[in-house]
Amino acid sequence: MSLPSHVRLVEVGPRDGLQNEKQPISVADKVRLVDDLSAAGLGYIEVGSFVSPKWVPQMAGSAEVFAGIEQRSGVTYAALTPNLQGLEAALAAGVREVAVFAAASESFSQRNINCSIAESLNRFEPVMDAARQHGVRVRGYVSCVLGCPYDGAISARQVALVSRELQAMGCYEVSLGDTIGVGTAGAVRHLFEVVGREVPRERLAGHFHDTYGQALANIYASLLEGIAVFDSSVAGLGGCPYAKGATGNVASEDVLYLLQGLGIETGVDLPRLIEAGQRISRVLGRESASRVARARSALA
Repeated sequence: MSLPSHVRLVEVGPRDGLQNEKQPISVADKVRLVDDLSAAGLGYIEVGSFVSPKWVPQMAGSAEVFAGIEQRSGVTYAALTPNLQGLEAALAAGVREVAVFAAASESFSQRNINCSIAESLNRFEPVMDAARQHGVRVRGYVSCVLGCPYDGAISARQVALVSRELQAMGCYEVSLGDTIGVGTAGAVRHLFEVVGREVPRERLAGHFHDTYGQALANIYASLLEGIAVFDSSVAGLGGCPYAKGATGNVASEDVLYLLQGLGIETGVDLPRLIEAGQRISRVLGRESASRVARARSALA
């Protein structure tokens, strides 16, 4: 299979990237991050999450972030909404695209959202109905598609069944997440081969964490399987509060460098993206986790 000529990057840094940070991050700094990412040419940015601050304190103030950002024409500014209350809050904030998430692992589902996989899917029904009524598009996530910190290896068939359910409920796209970063290229190709029998590949995306240093190899393997949408996080921000040992998402800068080397268009400006990652890294008091950003700094 030939490589895609264009890839859409879904920037998850402001939400998935920052949600696990311990130190407080001001609304102003979050707004600046989103505006920097917009200026770099990213066409899809996950801005925040409408969840209880009791469970994810860093996402408190998502409505204020949406109110403060400069929303550019042609850019999607999305939010995670795990339940109807979250969707209603997102709608009140003017959000026009949302995401819901399920797990391919029963244990992870119980520890993450306190219910079984089947129960979680049932909970999404009112969310999907309300989103449909308001003309809001819904994207789906599936966590732990290549391994779980509690259940170990996960069957590709199980991932396919959960993905099929999300599509049937109305998710226009399903992102498959290697939450703990244990996947390898062969396993990734097998995963998309199996899931692709239930959900068209043009409606699938890849979401890779770099815990074992395999994320870029896994993205290349996904490209070989015809996948053309990838989630990534500026400066490699992220982790998962419910998956011990999970490190950050693959850095957007590193993914972009890979894609540029393959001649694949994204519409994203690498120097401006590096600058955005360096700025938020200074706010957090540490160096960017992007290898490309570090290399460019060393050569400057």
